[in-house]
Amino acid sequence: MIGDKLNGDIAGVGTLCYEGHDNLYLNITNRCSANCVFCIRDISDGIYGSNLRLTKEPSLDEILDKLGSLDLEIYREVVFTGFGEPTIRLDIVLEVTRWLKEHGMKVRIDTNGHAQLLHPERDVISELKDAGLDEVSVSLNAESKERYDELCQPDLENAYEAMLEFTKEAVNAGIESRMTVVGFNDVDILKCEKIAHEIGAAFHVR
Repeated sequence: MIGDKLNGDIAGVGTLCYEGHDNLYLNITNRCSANCVFCIRDISDGIYGSNLRLTKEPSLDEILDKLGSLDLEIYREVVFTGFGEPTIRLDIVLEVTRWLKEHGMKVRIDTNGHAQLLHPERDVISELKDAGLDEVSVSLNAESKERYDELCQPDLENAYEAMLEFTKEAVNAGIESRMTVVGFNDVDILKCEKIAHEIGAAFHVR
């Protein structure tokens, strides 16, 4: 299928999945707990030629039906990402991850790291680990709380600290972890890299 245009749309919903870098990306929500000044949603309707603005959020059955219609073996991994924060729909992430692991897929989530703040009554990392999640990619985005709040404008208090703690817990749980920054926002890349490595995560400038 890679090389041909993937039909990742669900009728009445919009684009659930799209391809890039030999991966399959899942767009399960447009909601987010941050309002980053560099967010692509403010300048584009999508990425890789796909419109990621959902008409409504896809149900679990709709997601699994679409995934079941695809030849997943051609992808390196399946990644929760898209035009929103996937962990806002934590139960969907968990159920889909279990299904994907049953089908032999590597699963990653691209996240802002706010999940524990979004679900304070739950042990989010343990649930992700138990579901079989292989990797988290956490948006660090800044070398300090002050710079983070300026760039990412989170809806939740103490979001920077919670994001760092989320990554630490992922590392301690044995989930492959990396932290990322956007390279054009005048952040201190070396300080960000140091933070990631002190936590035990890999580091990537996107």
